[in-house]
Amino acid sequence: MGLDSGYGIGSIKPGVCTSTTRPASPYVGQTIFETDTFTMKVWLGTEWSNGTVHSGTFSVDFLVVAGGGASGGNTGGGGGAGGMRCTVTATGGSGSLESALAVTAGTTYTVTVGAGATGGNSGSGSTGASGSNSSFSTITSTGGGGGAGRTAGAQTTVGNGGSGGGGGGSTSGSAPGGTGNSNEGFAGGTGVVGATSNTGGGGGGGASAVGGNAGSGKAGDGGAGRATSITGSSVTYAGGGGGGGLTSSGGSRGFGGAGGGGDGQNGAIGTAGTANTGGGGGGGSDSQAGSAGGSGVVILRYPNTKTITIGAGLTGTTATVGDNKVTTFTVGSGTVSWS
Repeated sequence: MGLDSGYGIGSIKPGVCTSTTRPASPYVGQTIFETDTFTMKVWLGTEWSNGTVHSGTFSVDFLVVAGGGASGGNTGGGGGAGGMRCTVTATGGSGSLESALAVTAGTTYTVTVGAGATGGNSGSGSTGASGSNSSFSTITSTGGGGGAGRTAGAQTTVGNGGSGGGGGGSTSGSAPGGTGNSNEGFAGGTGVVGATSNTGGGGGGGASAVGGNAGSGKAGDGGAGRATSITGSSVTYAGGGGGGGLTSSGGSRGFGGAGGGGDGQNGAIGTAGTANTGGGGGGGSDSQAGSAGGSGVVILRYPNTKTITIGAGLTGTTATVGDNKVTTFTVGSGTVSWS
């Protein structure tokens, strides 16, 4: 028997087709298998049966980093890094390495890349905003906490998050850092409390370390991020932002943690966290605004025999690395599927 239209347009094997190339003249009882939906169907005389899906399940490794927190203004604390969850090399916080997700070909999964937060203004007591969450399917990483701003009394509320924001410099009261999630990152450092000449913001927490505490004349450094080789090269993500220093006393700024954390500044606006690292923003000096956190990133690694379809709303690029493909999403939210 030849390859007529009864076997599926373009078929090279009887009964094998796609959902758009089914047989043009099927007979009752004819069975087909759709390679794009992994569904086996039978022609009932007037329509195809709903069919049975035969799972094409495989494992996907992931790196999900949330958006970094913004720093506080006016000698503010550094922004906390976006939460980091990963299945390759290392993950954020003190938790165990994550397990790869089992996905099914033909099924859609949602991917969201969290934005970095906007920096606190230059007014007294301005707290930075928290970063936005990033996610892949059931895996969600929490946005970094915002750093607190300096006040004449106790600091404003500091942000908790994937990693905590740094405490703001204050002349009285207390200035603790925000808390981090144990499987995503660490807490922010404490700001100096006391005389104005000693004021400095604490560093934001990072994926691998707590933010540094401010000391006399020195703002806290941001906590270090953590490296992963999911792309085939070792790259560090999710560093905390450094605390802002006090210009009038010559106080030293805090530096950002490795992995995109922004530097705190003396006499200037803090340095923003690096895009697509989830780094926290660096604290601004006295009477200066805080800075934005860096946007997050989602990276997926899967067998190179699979082809990914990226839906509207997502920006992503795919590269082949050995036996795998690696798709990196840098902005947006939408769905993905594989065939």
